[in-house]
Formats: sequence, C-alpha cells, structure tokens
Amino acid sequence: MEKDTTNHSEPSGCCAGSASPPSATVGATDAPGLPAAVDRATFQAELDRLRAREKAHTREGDAIAAARRRLPMVEVDAGIALIGPNGPTTLLDAFEGRRQLIAYYFMWYPGNPAAEQCEGCTWCATQVAELSYLHSRDITYAVFCQGPYDESARYRDFMGWDVPWYSAQDSLDTLLVGRHIGLMHLVCYVRDGDRVFETYWTTRRGVEVMDYSYALMDLTVYGRQEPHEDSPPGWPQPWGTGSGNVTRINGRPIAQWSRLEAGRSDDLTAGP
Repeated sequence: MEKDTTNHSEPSGCCAGSASPPSATVGATDAPGLPAAVDRATFQAELDRLRAREKAHTREGDAIAAARRRLPMVEVDAGIALIGPNGPTTLLDAFEGRRQLIAYYFMWYPGNPAAEQCEGCTWCATQVAELSYLHSRDITYAVFCQGPYDESARYRDFMGWDVPWYSAQDSLDTLLVGRHIGLMHLVCYVRDGDRVFETYWTTRRGVEVMDYSYALMDLTVYGRQEPHEDSPPGWPQPWGTGSGNVTRINGRPIAQWSRLEAGRSDDLTAGP
C-alpha cells in the first residue's frame, strides 16, 4: 500500500497479514546508489545549507507544540470502564495518581496468534520502554487495547513489554467517540481532581512520535527505504513495495523473532 506522506496518512505497517520484503534485501552489501563524493569543505557547505532548514523545522515544531498546549479541552467521564490486571477499573484509575495520561489505543485481531497481530502497533509499542522520564513530568503512559484483556495481555507478556496495559474494548464507543474504532490512536488526558479531560489526539502517521527507529533511519543516506520517499534514482526502496510491508520480516512483526528464539509461545488463547 502506498504511503501518503502527510502527517495523518496510514502507516503501511498497520494491518496484519501482509507479506514481507524479500529477505535478500535485508543486510545487502552492494550499494545500488551513492551520493556524489566530494571534499570535506564542499560536504560541510552543503550540510550547513541543510542545517538552516533543519533549524527552521525545529522552530516550527516548537511553535506547533505551543499551539497544541493552547487547545481547548473536552471533559470525558472519569468512570469509563477499563479492564486491567486486577479486573474492572476506570479511566481515572489509569492515571495512577499522576496529573496527565497518554493512552495508546492498540489495534487487535481477536483469536489470532501473535504473528497475526498488528505489526504497526507492535512497532510503536516496542519502542516505549523507559517510563521514568514521563513519570518525572507527572505523566502516565498506558496501552488501551481494543481487544479482550486476557488475550491481549498474553501478547504483552509474549513481547516482554513492561507498561500498564488495559482492555478498553467495551468502552471504545465512548472513549473514541467520532473516531475510527479499530485504528491506532494516541490520546492525551489531564485530570482536575476527579474530573478527566481530553486535550489532544492523533492517529495514522501522527503516532510516529512514539518511534525512534524511523527518526534515526531518516538521518541515513537511504532513509526508510520505502517507495513514498523522495529519493534519487537507484536508491533502494524495497520496504512496502507491492504486497510487502514495512514492519514485517518473513511473515511476522520484526520484533517477534527474538521472542520466538527465547522460547515464548505466540498462541494467545493458551494460558500464560
């Protein structure tokens, strides 16, 4: 699926069951295309020109964040039901006593094994590992899975994630009112005492804010190696071509292979 490059286009890796790029492209040693080789002074002059654009981009990002902080907010029911490790709980409880909450709404395919769960959500969730920095700013991060708790919690355990995990399956019509249920969402909340307010939400490519792998790829000469990118002729772009996918290798989400090698079962209907 071709990726729209606007901020809210749907990532190619958000739907389970897609094929993967040919394994021969992974770790290939032959460079199909390279930039022009120049002396250090010429290289630095070109980089300095690009740096001016990078700084403008950073300043514009700061301005957008400032505007985001000035958005109005909408109250939501603090008692909206969730299911957590200890059974029924509420949206307010998911704050864990902190002032703010960021919830990632994880897509889910009921009854499917790990290999057939959402590779895009797996990609995003895998990269949220250290929560102490968020906690230092009075922010709780949690996953609100759009499937049943027991089954999806087994996926969390299979992946080895150590983040708060809830099922929001029975409350999605309320939590995601006016939005596409079954798609990934990133939603921010703030509480005022026992009252809860929604302050921001995004979806599709907006959830790339969770990801550092793409950000690092974007610094390299070949970038993400996906066909939507504006790259010179001859640059490799096998990821996402045809029926391929950007976050799977050999039929399953990339990060799952190390879990299988560790001996974990991807049968999510069995006991933990």
